[in-house]
Amino acid sequence: MQPKTLDHVAFWVADRDAIAAMLTSRLGVHEIDRQDTFTLLGADARRFKFTLFDAEGPREAGQFVHVALRVNRLPGGTPSTFAAGEGLRVVLVEAPTEVDYDLDHVALGSIDPRATAAEYERYGFQPAGSARVEVGGAFVELHPGEPGDPERPLLNHLAVLVDSADEHLAEAQDAGVEVDDVVDAPNTYAVFLRGPDRVRIEYVEHKPTFSLT
Repeated sequence: MQPKTLDHVAFWVADRDAIAAMLTSRLGVHEIDRQDTFTLLGADARRFKFTLFDAEGPREAGQFVHVALRVNRLPGGTPSTFAAGEGLRVVLVEAPTEVDYDLDHVALGSIDPRATAAEYERYGFQPAGSARVEVGGAFVELHPGEPGDPERPLLNHLAVLVDSADEHLAEAQDAGVEVDDVVDAPNTYAVFLRGPDRVRIEYVEHKPTFSLT
């Protein structure tokens, strides 16, 4: 498997409009798309994005710890860590970046962070430390914790961009990896796999007609 970048992180939330308003007011992101069941936010549709799916609340943190965005300079009046609502914790990391508010890392809890990080390598992620993996300059960090098995988790899935979702589907089937879903949408084609600690990983392909901005 050869993911290119971390494309988006998706959450289940009870009030996506309130969280979207918080994120757009605090960060340099805008509403890229809004459908009946989800809202897509980001600084650039072809870079990192938040996806907020409608769901019953309250939500449980489960594996999710925080999502960190990279900025060239921390903006005045915005703390480096803040709560966007319903357990969605956002961290800002000051580091050189081509596009402000691009993804730096996603932090997830794990009973055995080193073993979980090693398991991510099976899904095409590259090792970047004892408890961290990398794809396209962004990271998944594994923190010690007890994620449990919440009935209403906050985290919906992690998504990585690929050239061919069908190729990743075939690789997963050959390797005996559980395929959760295949979704053919107007702008994207995606395969969802069950990853380490039951985290869903989406391998998403942008169609030639991809038109989001």
